[in-house]
Amino acid sequence: MNVKIDTKEKFHEIKVLEHQLTANMTAELYKDLSVYVQKDVKNIILVLSDVESIDNGGAEGLVSLQQHFYDEGASFVICEVQPQVEQFLDEAQLLETMNLTPTVSEAWDIVQMEEIEREFM
Repeated sequence: MNVKIDTKEKFHEIKVLEHQLTANMTAELYKDLSVYVQKDVKNIILVLSDVESIDNGGAEGLVSLQQHFYDEGASFVICEVQPQVEQFLDEAQLLETMNLTPTVSEAWDIVQMEEIEREFM
């Protein structure tokens, strides 16, 4: 799967460079991104601006991946989701369980807030 990785001070911005996201692809993402929870910079912002469709397995894989990061005390925010993908997630009743923002900037704000929350806990 093609992705572009841009590492910042507090997070890794991962942009998926595919038009479709399937169960096999999110399984690969899970494997590749899970190693980040062991690093100093462990937060992930997943940019899906190029993804035009997603299947049930792919959507469930994203939910599972996000939950894995939160279980490990790291942030995982998905942003720039195409309207048709967001509609699919809503119809699959997964949208409410996901941490989605319209822009990378807003995703960064979420990561910062969650970092502050973790420091206080």
